[in-house]
Amino acid sequence: MTSTPIELIVLDMAGTTVRDDGVVERAFQRAAESTGVAADLDWDAALQYVRDTMGQSKIDVFTHLAGGDRVKAEEATAAFEAAYADLIATEGAEAIPGAEDLFRAQRAAGRSVILTTGFAPVTRDAIIDALGWRELIDGALSPVDAGRGRPYPDLVLTAALRARVSSMSAVAVIGDTASDIGSGTSARAGLVIGVTSGAHDAAVLAGAGADAVLGSVAEIRDVPALAV
Repeated sequence: MTSTPIELIVLDMAGTTVRDDGVVERAFQRAAESTGVAADLDWDAALQYVRDTMGQSKIDVFTHLAGGDRVKAEEATAAFEAAYADLIATEGAEAIPGAEDLFRAQRAAGRSVILTTGFAPVTRDAIIDALGWRELIDGALSPVDAGRGRPYPDLVLTAALRARVSSMSAVAVIGDTASDIGSGTSARAGLVIGVTSGAHDAAVLAGAGADAVLGSVAEIRDVPALAV
């Protein structure tokens, strides 16, 4: 873990700060049924791939499921985003307990808070607006804003540039998937924390290189480097 004072907290959305409750999987099922993107694959295997790649850019996930057919992948991604937005509109979005308190406390301590996600901006913004988070964060990024999605470092590096941090060792990355952890370690963030409130368990997060694994963002207050 870093000894450099943390200046920026980069947090994932679904599963880390936003409760998922299977919404991603249900949106995937709707997209697969309407576009046939995974028609050539065993359904259980396709669903497991979606679970394993939680946190990654959705276009990349669907490109794999479509056997490299980019046109089909784009069609499926659009269907997924529409299905997810519909589920959020009808069922609402819910913050993971402790997320909003964390945002407020970290910003009060002078640290920037930026959210990252594999969702397209339209979906990302719908979630943020549904939760009323505009005034609680310093920004939010999707793969299209940075270049490549997770597990590449682009999202974390772009967040660091926007926050004008003094060094990457002053950045903390928090997420619930191996892709989140991989993005943080690839960017050489000073602190990379996994949380088991979402897609992946402690063993997977630790194996991906997390400096620490916690139950949820509510426990971040117990991390010395992020104490307020």
